[in-house]
Amino acid sequence: MGKLALISEETVRKIVTRQLAFDAVRAAFEAVAVHRSRVFDVVIGTGLHNGEAFAIKSGIDIENEMVGFKCGTYWAGNFDKGQPAHGSTILLLDPETGFPKALVNASYLNGYRTAAANAIAVSNLARAEAAVLGVIGAGLQAEQEIRAVAEVRAFSQIKISTRSEARASWIADRLQDVDIDIRFTSAEDAVRGSDVVITVTPSELPLVRDEWIREGTHISAMGADDKGKHELDTAILKRSSLFADYPQQSIIIGEFQHAYDDGLINSADDICALGLVTLGKSPGRISDSQITIFDSSGIAIQDLMVAGAIFEAAQKMSQVQYIDF
Repeated sequence: MGKLALISEETVRKIVTRQLAFDAVRAAFEAVAVHRSRVFDVVIGTGLHNGEAFAIKSGIDIENEMVGFKCGTYWAGNFDKGQPAHGSTILLLDPETGFPKALVNASYLNGYRTAAANAIAVSNLARAEAAVLGVIGAGLQAEQEIRAVAEVRAFSQIKISTRSEARASWIADRLQDVDIDIRFTSAEDAVRGSDVVITVTPSELPLVRDEWIREGTHISAMGADDKGKHELDTAILKRSSLFADYPQQSIIIGEFQHAYDDGLINSADDICALGLVTLGKSPGRISDSQITIFDSSGIAIQDLMVAGAIFEAAQKMSQVQYIDF
């Protein structure tokens, strides 16, 4: 079977940049939108205790000859242990043999990859003059989302809502270098008056009410990636333009699953793939009063593209460890 390439988190941290993640994720969105790639059904399992779950996301990209999958984990109790709740490992397969080619520790990388998806959505869908950012959630991924979107819009204020004082203190410390006014508040206050709203939680109950959303708002729903997860009042969708990384998946495990189950969305055809917007094949925001929603349930092609970019860079830097396998 030959050699298996190992890429450690330490190596990933040396290589990854916002731009690398942005370029890889945009390419992934476009590959999915024009059917140059295939995304397979997500396999979801659980750990031994409540609050522990993992998901296997797999796919292929024909043009780049990429085959592989990601195992993403969520262990809720990790935060109390001083460890990230989310873990991620990507395995790239040799497209000629199907044998393992490269194993990438993607726990740190996944934060960049997911936040890049949000930044692409905000850059294409939020009003150009958007100045106030509202965030629901204050975990590790929330920090990444804030940093990424702050690079594509000039925010003057960030309002963060979290139910935990410990998390508020933690993220405030993490964001000390961000030169934007940050304050902590209720979910309602974080949403009302915000130009961009980001939800990044594992909630199974709606956290954002329809009456809180004003015209012209862009919403990025980043948390739903499993059956039952639910961050937005479905009534918001009735008056919004809908976008997703992969529409077919968004109505199964994404935020849009509830509107689909309730008959508010007839099919995935009612949702625009974000890659069509970045390619210029479909319009994004067409008016200042339009409400736009981006549903990010996460797709394997994002993982393959970003892992491939890291692998290529690591090879050039001689930062890859090879083992017999």
